Amino acid sequence: MTTVSPATEKKLRDAMERLLAGKSKRTDGRLTKANLHIEAGVSRATMNRATEVIADWNASVGTEPAPRDAELAGLQATVTELKKCIARLREHNSHLERRNRAAVTVIAELNAQLQASRGETPIGTVTPIRDRAARRRR
Repeated sequence: MTTVSPATEKKLRDAMERLLAGKSKRTDGRLTKANLHIEAGVSRATMNRATEVIADWNASVGTEPAPRDAELAGLQATVTELKKCIARLREHNSHLERRNRAAVTVIAELNAQLQASRGETPIGTVTPIRDRAARRRR
């Protein structure tokens, strides 16, 4: 296998340091080989020829989760909590709406009883609708 030039190896090692430190310049910061070659500005084939750098990368990364992955997990947990909160608030809101409708009905009934006890009759324009059968006979 051919080796890479010292300049390319330096680019890859600098990119590896930036990614491991969580200070990527060109990528999303995830600890992947794809991000390593993009961060270094070299092709994937060139990165794969740098066997020493790849061995160091594999030793450094291992199985530990990437900082961005941990951040995503935290954000997903926050989203889950907020969705639960929204569901609780919607349920509470619908409960309050039902109570409000019931209160409006009670208030309207009490108002009608109060007017009836005072002898007031509601004044309005009510137009009776004749039965359909009565209209057809004419």
